[in-house]
Amino acid sequence: MKILVTFSRIVVAALFLFSGFIKLNDPLGFSYKLQEYFSEGVLNMEFLIPIALLLAVFLVIFEIILGITLILGYLPKFTVWSLLLMIVFFTFLTFYSAYFNKVTDCGCFGDALPLTPWESFTKDIILLGLILVLFFGRKYSTPIGPVAAHKWIVFAGFTACLGFAYYVLMHLPVFDFRAYKIGTNIQEGMEVPDGAPKAEFAYHWKFEVNGEETVITTSGDYPEVAGEFIEVETETIDEGYEPPIHDFAIEKDEVDHTATFLEKENLIIIVTYNLSKSETEGFNAIKEITDKARSQGYDVIGLTASAPVDISMVVAKHNLNFEFYTTDETALKTILRSNPGIVKLKKGTIVEKLHWNDAEKLSL
Repeated sequence: MKILVTFSRIVVAALFLFSGFIKLNDPLGFSYKLQEYFSEGVLNMEFLIPIALLLAVFLVIFEIILGITLILGYLPKFTVWSLLLMIVFFTFLTFYSAYFNKVTDCGCFGDALPLTPWESFTKDIILLGLILVLFFGRKYSTPIGPVAAHKWIVFAGFTACLGFAYYVLMHLPVFDFRAYKIGTNIQEGMEVPDGAPKAEFAYHWKFEVNGEETVITTSGDYPEVAGEFIEVETETIDEGYEPPIHDFAIEKDEVDHTATFLEKENLIIIVTYNLSKSETEGFNAIKEITDKARSQGYDVIGLTASAPVDISMVVAKHNLNFEFYTTDETALKTILRSNPGIVKLKKGTIVEKLHWNDAEKLSL
């Protein structure tokens, strides 16, 4: 039992520390995932959406602290109870997401290790088993190192987590695991290789035939049935290959300008997924650097998912000298964790990404 408890202690602590650090590296991304869970179609707890970022920071720091206290053997009763309550809650959450297909990625390991809902649920079941071993074998879990130093180690860990969280929120994640990391060519990221598996669907057609409901399944063709059509339901058999970048487009007035801008030699993109939620002081820094970039011959555009009326208001308020184009909001949130923020492209390849706080560091 002592060996089993020691093994469980190491594995659980390592997973909590790894998972917590990955999410602490990108707390804004984790807050987007929490907002997805809180939305009307999932948990219907929309009142929590405004504080999603605060909750995200608290949860990931708490996760890391539990990993530290578990390894040290500090506050053992509090630690195992906290671990047990957390894993029971998240096991329910991942099962709910998987069974009802509500959230396609739990965000447990951020963008570093995407998991399907059922993979997330399986992971939580294993963790639940290991934590139950720790819970019932508490007497076999002994403290390590000088006990008097434990509280100072925990305090130092908490302080370091707060400092790291503040840094990545005021700048950008230190480690970028997303499809739009520096060095990525957007055009190549959107390409589907030859021979890649294609998506397969089953179409369940419902007809009323001779007063009875009849269902006919095809791979897409409309069936020839002597009856009245009711509805069709689509079932995904195989999702096929999905390129890393699949939702990026630059549009204006229903015209696609993506290919044109991805061929530009020097392009500065101001990313602001939602102008009504953007940080006003950020546009002062953006205004200065974009004026300088244009004077040196750079092409400068803005990308947003906001409505034209919001665009006009922001352009007029800050006297911006570049045009805005439309892009999917989720794609913009993925590209950059800053609203607004700066992305520099060279023939479609991302060469620089900056938070508006670091606008003056843009190399021109």
